[in-house]
Formats: sequence, structure tokens, C-alpha cells
Amino acid sequence: MDWKSHRIDALLEQALQEDQAAHDETTLLTVDAHLQAASSVIARQELVVAGLGAIPRFLEIYARLDPRPSAQTRFEVVSHPEIFDGVRVPAGQVLAVIRHNARVLLSCERVILNLLQHLSGIATLTRRYADAIQGTPARVLDTRKTVPGLRALEKYAVLCGGGANHRIDLASGILVKNNHIALGGGIAAVLKRALERRKPGQRVQVEVRSAQELDEALAHGAEAILLDNMTSAEVRRSVDRIKQEAGRWIPTEASGGIALGNIRAYAETGVDFISVGALTHSAPAADISMSIAAESGFDGTQDLLPFEGHGI
Repeated sequence: MDWKSHRIDALLEQALQEDQAAHDETTLLTVDAHLQAASSVIARQELVVAGLGAIPRFLEIYARLDPRPSAQTRFEVVSHPEIFDGVRVPAGQVLAVIRHNARVLLSCERVILNLLQHLSGIATLTRRYADAIQGTPARVLDTRKTVPGLRALEKYAVLCGGGANHRIDLASGILVKNNHIALGGGIAAVLKRALERRKPGQRVQVEVRSAQELDEALAHGAEAILLDNMTSAEVRRSVDRIKQEAGRWIPTEASGGIALGNIRAYAETGVDFISVGALTHSAPAADISMSIAAESGFDGTQDLLPFEGHGI
């Protein structure tokens, strides 16, 4: 992830602006402007890490928003060399130690935690799905069912969890779904137009919901097949049928009604990909906290417990 890209920079700045982090009334009234502090970002559950690179970027962006001298002081973000995005860590693991002005730490704490909890939650759930199909040829895919504005970050979190990305947006791939078919005159008509008008190198994928629709899609040149809302037995029969197409490899994807409890059965059908919207739209936030203490006497090894950053 390029945390310094214009797109990500804008997302992080918007998060700080939304919380009015540079105008934290409580902190400005109660904490000395010159107090230095250290904080530990701590995993409170076993999780897969995602989003560590956002921590220094939030602090750099905050310095642009707050002209006060306290926001312009030097800061340090340190993680153990074995702690990075994509790593599974146990409960109690310190993910990062941050040294900065105390006011800045308090004002940025909630926004930093919100993003880390959200992205690590997605990565953690994705890893559970990836582990569930380990040993099969299938790959877990995400979907476009993402929080508006956060798609790039959420899809990055899926990668951290061991999943793979489906198309990033509507412009990055051709997927003919049932509504296109209904409005475009049927499978044969929409496939003919898509194949004739596509850009060089684009593959035309078609969603089918029955054996009849599958046969029609194959007969009219579909180059990839999305098997939607089928049972695992139906997916197996469809995959076997697709493999009979001589002379060409047709990627297969299963989607709809697939959860942790049944994904293994789908993966064992021989399907190439399994898309799961829940990776991004239903992942619970990971339990991560931030503990903050005055810097005086801090040597980087003791527990930081005076302030627990769990709440609102």
C-alpha cells in the first residue's frame, strides 16, 4: 500500500477532519502543550494486522492541520521487525510504540484506532476464510460490497488476510450480471455486444444461475463464468461441464450464500475462485487499544496502562 498516494492521503485527512482532531477541546483545556508522551498500540485479541502504515501518515497529516507548535514536534513510530501488515499476532501483542506530543496522541488516538480496528478486522476474517480452504486450488475473492470511500483500503486488508482482489471498480473488468442480461435482451445478445465492443485484453465474464444459462453462455463465447447462488453440488456439476470446453481455459467463480461453514464444500468442487461479500461488509472490528503515558522515565519496555483508549 502506498500510504503517501494522493488518494490515501485524502482519505486519512478526511478522517481527521471529520473528528475535528485539530480542535480537540478537552485535550486543549486539560493537557499541557509541552508534555511528551509514549503510547502502545496493543492487540487485545488474536488478529491479522492491517494498516500499520497509516499511523505515521495520520501524524504527518495532522501536522498540516494544526499550526500549533505542539503538532510540529518530532515523532517516532516503532514496531518490532516481525510485526507488519499480514502477520497473525496473539492477544496482548504490542503492534507499535508511538512517541509524540501528548496532545497530538490524544487527538489522533480514536481515528488511528478506528482504521486499524476496521482493516485488521477485515484481514482477520479473510484469513479465517483462506484457512478454511487451505489445500484446495480455490482462492477467496472480495467484492465491491465495500464502505463508500474506503474500497482501496478494504481491498488492501483482504490481501493482508490472504485473499485476492476482484475488480476494483466498474471500469476494471467486464462482468455481465443478471440485470444486464434482463435489460440487454438475453445472454446471447449481451455476450455478442460485449465481445465485439470490449477493449483489447478484456475478458468477458458472465453470471449464470442454472445449467440452462450456463450452456447458453458457453455456446455464445463466455470467457469466464460466475456461478451464482448454486449449491455446492450444482457448482461441481457446472465446473465439470465447463471443463468439457475443448481448447480453452474458462475461469470459474462461485458466489452467493457462501459462509465459513460451507466454503470448504465449494472449494472442493474444483472451482477456481470463491467470492465472499462478507469479507468487507460484515467483518467485525478487531479489538485493538492504545495505552498512553507521559514520556518521563519511559524506556520502551514497561506496560503503558494509565490511559486505556478503548472508548469513544
